[in-house]
Amino acid sequence: MVKTYNKLVRDRIPEIIKSSGKSCTTVTLSAEDYLRMIDAKLDEELAEYHKDQNIEELADLLEVIRAAAIARGYTLDDLERVRAEKAAKRGGFAKRILLKEVYED
Repeated sequence: MVKTYNKLVRDRIPEIIKSSGKSCTTVTLSAEDYLRMIDAKLDEELAEYHKDQNIEELADLLEVIRAAAIARGYTLDDLERVRAEKAAKRGGFAKRILLKEVYED
């Protein structure tokens, strides 16, 4: 029996599959295809988090965000710096503020 996936997986997944006595077919993606697939993986992991809302899904989402940043040429330090700058300028989300309306004079 063959199951078809055509999805981006973590680096050790082929090794894990082989150690379970199964075999698999993989390809190494081009840079362009990798960016497309990492974006699809972000959507997949976000949907899984919305469904299960557990720390494992948050960790998966964070791993894909880190990979997406690196794939786009950023360092993790760049990502953290920009996050911190935005938090300093605009705040975080700790106060749980829901903006309802803005009125103009």
